[in-house]
Parts: sequence; structure tokens; C-alpha cells
Amino acid sequence: MKKEIKKLVIGGKTFKSRLIIGTGKYTSFQINKKALEASGADIITVAMKRVNIENNQEPKLTDYISPKKYTFMPNTAGCFNSDDALRTLKLARDIGGWDMVKLEVLSDKKTLYPNMIETLKTAEKLINDNFKVLAYCTDDPVLAKNLENAGCSAIMPLGSPIGSGLGIINPLNIKIIVEQCKVPVILDAGIGSASDACFAMELGCDAVLINSAIAQAKDPIGMAESFKSAVIAGRQCFLSGKMKKKQFATATSPTSKIFG
Repeated sequence: MKKEIKKLVIGGKTFKSRLIIGTGKYTSFQINKKALEASGADIITVAMKRVNIENNQEPKLTDYISPKKYTFMPNTAGCFNSDDALRTLKLARDIGGWDMVKLEVLSDKKTLYPNMIETLKTAEKLINDNFKVLAYCTDDPVLAKNLENAGCSAIMPLGSPIGSGLGIINPLNIKIIVEQCKVPVILDAGIGSASDACFAMELGCDAVLINSAIAQAKDPIGMAESFKSAVIAGRQCFLSGKMKKKQFATATSPTSKIFG
């Protein structure tokens, strides 16, 4: 079992919550704000290519959610090559001084799977430029370790395709990644329900990132609250040590004397 850290630490910065939420697909910035408050999250991801944070003629995310109160984490959603991702994150640092970033370099528009060759190459360049990189990746333990060895501040393996709500398709690989990585492992993409988030935490993930499952719920605020509870419960379950699974029944009340 991983050594317990009371707080989530990423890139030398400490956070109270192990739940991270996004800013995409909400019906309004107001709903996004209320969901964030209900979730208890400290970190919110910002898709630089899709969210207005500069044009004062239109509503801006920062009008509703303060970067002084929450940690904004720019991401490269919508980037399909290294140059585009590098340009996007350098712009984010110029605008807000944000250097803790989520890197995702996608392979194609149909699957939105990460292009791991481009991701690793881009991560190395960003790290050399003093960015703290949280890398979105496939659930391949070898590639995840390569990202850690390159100097990433956190590894973010997918549970299933982005926005699919399919949950964690390959829990064995996620467990291997958790066991071999010394930096935080944050389950990202594919989570559809609170039980999925709880399962990720039971596997030993350090945090989960949720966007669609909250933003597209009938009641985003209520759903955010459910994810908050699920992450706490899943982490406590992991730390408490689950009983081992067995192929056959075992009597709940043992026949042998266990006291005295």
C-alpha cells in the first residue's frame, strides 16, 4: 500500500480535496460555480481553447470563479499536436501565470485517445521550460512510468474514452500504475457515476478528475456533492485495507473461539 499523505500534494503544492472538476459542458458559468462549491474541489481545469478568459465583451469564467480562491489548471483539450499544445500552455502562463498544467495531446477526433508519442515529447519540453505537468495518458503502465521518469508532476490515466461514462474498463492496469508510480495518479476520463469515482479511489488513485458526469447531470450541484462523498469514501476504504476476495463462502460467525 502507498504511504498515506494526509493532503494531496502536486508539484509541491498542497490541496485539501482529492476531487478535481472541469469547466466544459455546463449550461452556464453560474451552474459551474455552484457545482464547484458543492464539490469541495480546490482545483478546476480550464480548456484554454474553449473557455473565454480574456474577452471582456463576453461573460468570462473568472467573473464567476476566482483564480485567487481556486487553483486554475489550464489544459490543452482540443490539441492534436505538440506545437499546438505548447503554444496553448505558454499563452496560459503569459495570461495568468499558471505553470501547473494538464497536458493532453489527442490522436483523433473520434476516439479522443491520447497520442502518447506526442504527449511524451511535449511533456519533456514543458518540464524543461519549468512547467509542472500533469499528463493525460492511456492506461498503459509502461508509458505511464515513462512520463513519470520524464519528470511529470502527476500521471492521469484514462478510465475509458473521454465523455463516455463507461467507468474504469481496465482496473488491473490502473492498479499497476498506482503501485509503480511515486507521483500522484489521478484517474481522468470516462467516469460516469459516483461509484466509478469511489472505485478509482479504492484502487489507490490519489485523486479523480470529473467533468461530463457532473456538467451533464440533470442536477449538476447534487451530482457534485455525490462525487465529493464518493471520493472521500473510496479513499477511506483504500486506506482501511479491504478484505481479500474468496471463491467460496466463509461463515460470518466463526465456529472456533476467538476471544479469551
